[in-house]
Parts: sequence; C-alpha cells; structure tokens
Amino acid sequence: MRINRVYQSNNFTVGATIVLDKAASLHLAKVLRIKIGSTIELFNGDGHRYQSAVVQIERNQVSVKVLNQSTVDTESPLNLHLFQGVSRGDKMDLTLQKGVELGVNSFTPLITERCGVKLDQKRWVKKLEHWHKVVISACEQSGRDTLPQINPVLEWGKALHQLSNNSFFLDPHAKNSFRDLPQPKTKQEIQLWVGPEGGFSELEICQIEDTNIKPVFLGPRVLRTETAALAAVASINALWGDF
Repeated sequence: MRINRVYQSNNFTVGATIVLDKAASLHLAKVLRIKIGSTIELFNGDGHRYQSAVVQIERNQVSVKVLNQSTVDTESPLNLHLFQGVSRGDKMDLTLQKGVELGVNSFTPLITERCGVKLDQKRWVKKLEHWHKVVISACEQSGRDTLPQINPVLEWGKALHQLSNNSFFLDPHAKNSFRDLPQPKTKQEIQLWVGPEGGFSELEICQIEDTNIKPVFLGPRVLRTETAALAAVASINALWGDF
C-alpha cells in the first residue's frame, strides 16, 4: 500500500510530536480522510525520511509523532543542473515536475531573447514560490528526500558566466548526440541548456559557440521545449546515470 508522503520544513526528532502546517493538515484530514493511528512519511529535504503516526486531528490541524528515521538512496549518481528557457503556461511546471522525477539536482530558469514570459520583479518572486511548490510536490510523489534547488531567474548574459566544462546545449543542427560524447566524471556538475519555445536565437547560438558548451542533438524530429529537456535528461541518465 502506498504511504502518504508529506514535506515539512521542520527539523525532526524521533519521539517528538509535530503539528503539520495548515496546507498539509487540510489535505490529510479533508481530502485523504486520514484517521488517528494512520502512518505517514515526513521529509524536510535533509536526505532522510521519518515514519510518523497521526496522534491528533482537530479542526484544520493534524499532529503526528515521529516514530523513526531512515535513509533510502533515491538520488541519481549524476549532478544534473538544468538551465531552462522559461516557457509559457504550465509547460515550465511540467518540466520542473518531470525533471525532479528524473533526478535533476538544480534548476535555473533563463530569460532569453525568445522567451515569451515577461514579468516584473514582484511577479517573478511569486512565480519562483510557485515553482518551489511544484518541486516539493514532485518530491512527495517520486520518493526523493532531497529537494532540488530552484535558483533565481537569470538573464541570458549573466547566465553565461556560470558555464562549466560539462555544459551541453540542445541544438537540432548539432553533429553529436550524447552517445558520441565521453562520459563525464560522476561527481562533476553536468549542465544542460535548453531554449524556450522557438529555441535559442541566432545571436545566442553564436555566443554559445564561442564558449565551452558542447552542442548536442536529440534525433531528426523537432521537439517542444518541455519534451526536449526531459528527453535529454532521460538520455543522460540512460547513458551515464542509474537507468
């Protein structure tokens, strides 16, 4: 039977009683109709999971007692960092959600020339808060006990300063696929750069070609931005990771 997993930002101690936050309490009590004595699994991003029992349900507040701590290694052996051109609608949510499931360690949203999302600073902050919730939900579902990092949104020019020796960008006109490239060192960060709808502009491609980023293609078909990012992460995991 699938156990309910709940993220909380608290520090947990075995034997302690924890009052869950309002959102988690409402979901457990009102949606899942959980009962006193039921077992749930807590995690806070520290890499561990905490088996807990529901000890009190009062109005919109659920309290649990932490029974034990355990560690289950569900992390990819690769250190994957996805630099993703911000896409419209719920496409970015999909990329983040599935990226978490596939083992991405960190995400950096990119503002590129062809990015169709234009927001002021205040709305970007709200957008980042929303994306953080998407990541948490994906961790709850996928069984990850370490939260991937969501970095602040970066303008293209500033993002280029963060290039590493293991950077790859998706280009349908590239000559090499991932299988043609040498396997990187496991602990070294692997950066994957993916453009938004419409891809990278000609200027951005020229700037990329002047750097250490290696162009990679994903076959003869044109993929949407959200498909391309996830296909690339899956390919990397199949070749060098734990698939």
